[in-house]
Amino acid sequence: MATTNDLKNGLVLNLDGELWSVVEFQHVKPGKGGAFVRTTLKNVLSGKVVDRTFNAGTKVDTATVDKRTMQYLYADGDDFVFMDLDTYDQIPVSGATVGDAAKYLLPEAEATVATHEGVPLYVELPTSVVLEVTYTEPGLQGDRSTGGNKPATVETGATVAVPLFISTGEKIKVDTRDGRYLGRA
Repeated sequence: MATTNDLKNGLVLNLDGELWSVVEFQHVKPGKGGAFVRTTLKNVLSGKVVDRTFNAGTKVDTATVDKRTMQYLYADGDDFVFMDLDTYDQIPVSGATVGDAAKYLLPEAEATVATHEGVPLYVELPTSVVLEVTYTEPGLQGDRSTGGNKPATVETGATVAVPLFISTGEKIKVDTRDGRYLGRA
């Protein structure tokens, strides 16, 4: 148990049987009345974002979330198998939990896996990854970086919009948060 005075960004709270991560918080002390804490909370499992206000000093239940760096090994049906780099334990993580991160996940890639009481909550990739372009239409003479974009398929199967001068076989850097092309690797 903690109080609302102990809140900080990234802290995970157990409210009404659901896990909520503190995205933002603000202590407010109006001239009249008691102080309160205004928070923005994100549901760890569904991603839903809500605003919630607590009276200052109110007790809130914190949840222990274990974040570990793990190595992605292979896909097993709908599950993705990760290995803890410290204990070498292998844990299956469902495709729904991995979510969009699956588009940029290569075997032997490292990712942060957050668990609560042994149940995987989410998978966090580094902000950018280097992937090889497996197919894209050939560029034409005179293509420049400001000339527009074309779709390219990378080795994980995801499609990324790349400049016209990128060709098949090149390695590119991709932002894992929104799938944007960041440059050549």
